[in-house]
Amino acid sequence: MYFVHPSSIVRKIWGSGDTILFIFAGAAAEFALNKAVDWLYFTGRLPSDPLGRLFSTVDYSRRIVFSKTDDALKAIDQITLIHKTVEKNRGSSIPMWAYRDVLYMLIDYSIRAFEIIERKLTDEEKKEVYDVFYRMGSRMNINDLPVTYSDWLLSRGQHLTQDLAWSDYTLDLFKQYKLHLGRWRYFILLQSQSMVLPEIVKDHLHLKGILWIKPAFSLYKLGKRFSFIKYIKDQMLPVQYRKQINDLDVVNKAK
Repeated sequence: MYFVHPSSIVRKIWGSGDTILFIFAGAAAEFALNKAVDWLYFTGRLPSDPLGRLFSTVDYSRRIVFSKTDDALKAIDQITLIHKTVEKNRGSSIPMWAYRDVLYMLIDYSIRAFEIIERKLTDEEKKEVYDVFYRMGSRMNINDLPVTYSDWLLSRGQHLTQDLAWSDYTLDLFKQYKLHLGRWRYFILLQSQSMVLPEIVKDHLHLKGILWIKPAFSLYKLGKRFSFIKYIKDQMLPVQYRKQINDLDVVNKAK
């Protein structure tokens, strides 16, 4: 038995490299604004390798989505152990609301990314997305998770209002994104974020997309079956993550 049913919409979402890139873009922005972002700086891994740190979070989630139940639970327990080790080393506990925030990002950007790439999700499909991450959060002993998707929508809005703020960490993290991506890939990241982020997050970042980004992306979706579009996409990806991202589509086809 799998943690996520093979026919689940969640597998389709997390089996697409394009969708995961948008999930990554949204999480990268919101991570930088979260009031608990100092926890991500504690080990030094985030500022030294921000892309690797975020891809690690995404990779754990994808492994859980495609694993059998026992293996998925082991992966979730490993995530919990990593966090507990950081807490022990720092001598204090990560706020429970911060755990919820990260889980909420994965839920929200899973839905938003798929709707940008493919189509609008039905209410039942959105509930299915929430159920998968609710079970993940419950296994991690994250308290006060809303039981239903409709309750989560209210909680998500509250968290966005209460838990985000511009800080020196925000400025530094975006500087690191630019340093590690290079100028033009960083520009593409910002434009992708302008498409996927909730308005309140964009307001914090003073982020506005350029007028032609959505038409340009529509052309990309229409032409991505052609080899020259794949070449363009490959050039947009950081070399060290290019194979890893392209392999995500192979996983999706294999399933």
